[in-house]
Amino acid sequence: MNASRAISQPAASRRAFLLGGLATAGTMVLAGCSNDPSPAARPIGATPSLTPSAGQRVVSQSLVAKPTTLDLGGVTVDTWAYGDTAPGPLLRAKAGDMLRVTVDNQLPDDTTIHWHGIRLRNVADGVPGQTQDPIKPGTSYTYEFTAPDPGTYFFHPHVGVQLDRGLYAPLIIDDPSEPGRYDAEWVVVLDDWIDGTGTTPDEVFTKLTGGQGGGMDHGSMEGMDHGAMRGMARDGAQPFGDAGDVAYPHYVINGRAPADPDVLRAKPGQRVRMRVINAGSDTIFAVAMGGHQMTVTATDGWPVEPVTTDAFYIGMGERYDVEVTLDDGVFPLVATPVGKKGIARALVRTGPGRAPADDTTPRELSGQVLMGTDLRPAESSRLDPKDPDDQQMLHLSGQMQPYSWAVNGKPFGQNTPISLTRGSRVRLRMMNMTTMTHPMHLHGHTFALPNGLRKDTVLIAPMRSIDVDLDADNPGDWMAHCHNIYHAEAGMMIALNYVK
Repeated sequence: MNASRAISQPAASRRAFLLGGLATAGTMVLAGCSNDPSPAARPIGATPSLTPSAGQRVVSQSLVAKPTTLDLGGVTVDTWAYGDTAPGPLLRAKAGDMLRVTVDNQLPDDTTIHWHGIRLRNVADGVPGQTQDPIKPGTSYTYEFTAPDPGTYFFHPHVGVQLDRGLYAPLIIDDPSEPGRYDAEWVVVLDDWIDGTGTTPDEVFTKLTGGQGGGMDHGSMEGMDHGAMRGMARDGAQPFGDAGDVAYPHYVINGRAPADPDVLRAKPGQRVRMRVINAGSDTIFAVAMGGHQMTVTATDGWPVEPVTTDAFYIGMGERYDVEVTLDDGVFPLVATPVGKKGIARALVRTGPGRAPADDTTPRELSGQVLMGTDLRPAESSRLDPKDPDDQQMLHLSGQMQPYSWAVNGKPFGQNTPISLTRGSRVRLRMMNMTTMTHPMHLHGHTFALPNGLRKDTVLIAPMRSIDVDLDADNPGDWMAHCHNIYHAEAGMMIALNYVK
């Protein structure tokens, strides 16, 4: 059962564009990327500490956010990262553990950490001006929360477009009762990379919002909703329409470019679980492993009825767990950016042999490519059957010139927050009235699609709507937003606040 419904056929599309001619210095950074992280910023004050319950294990870790120089595999970039790696250090705990993570901010700007997908207490959600004061340069901040659900997650800042630097890392919450049916496990983090290649994400955002040309071919579209465009050539990437705004110079897997890729090692015949995370800011990927089929077993941390496929799509902020039984040899693990030129690539090596060429595209990518919304939930992932007590609308709109995105007709800070009542079942209708696909992400909660599939991030195709149900069981002030970081920072966010 497909979870989305067509509103109408999109009339037109446009190209993802390369931001040419970006200045490398002296470029004004707009308010959306400044120390005032959002129009709704307000002082929060001290965060109450969390006391572990009796017998609860505490997992502690320290992170240093700082400027650094990274080798992406023949490509050297100056960027920001946690420590000196991108992805940052793996954080791992068991479901029910308390996590205590101290962040030392050595960046020249404010920062925070959002624990993407975790149903945690509100004060630890990492949204400046809503759940905490931003972490100032030269200061530290400690996050404390319990991770209730096993699964594949990640963490990243929630300030400006910092996600489009190297500030992200995987977070794995293990299931203490899960049987050990894997011989090995690989964490595979996908990313689109532009920082340190002659521009920064802040300069990219300034270029987008400044409407200065630089490769933009939309001068006649001022004031128009993407869903209202007419008479333009359709060149979007089906089934996603216009898949992104930026054609990145590099796409990486585990921080490595195709010329010098990450190598994932195992033995022939072994069964491997891959935890695949899309940490990209503006790119949907199609993922395949040459010579193999993959069985999808979970999405966004929640088990699904297993489905075997040649390849699968993964949107920004989504995570998929897949199983694969390995053949003997050397195989490409490839993520192709949808609607853009380029490739991300790792190598799977189970024995001797010559590595395939850097630009090898597995034939599996021309076969069955799984759409995540076609998955069905395992019984353990389903919400209890219940009719909604409340229904709310999230109407997604946007335009290129001036570059502005909105929920319910206005950008974040000007739109009216959605009100939630504790204990209610809420149905959100997310209606995409643009020719772009938007990965909509909900903080602090998960939701169920009409077929019962449980997620926290879902791709909404152009001119489609999706009804999702959530249980309002985690009081606080939360966010729903597009996980294209440029759309979110330009306004495609809305607060979901519990009625006090």
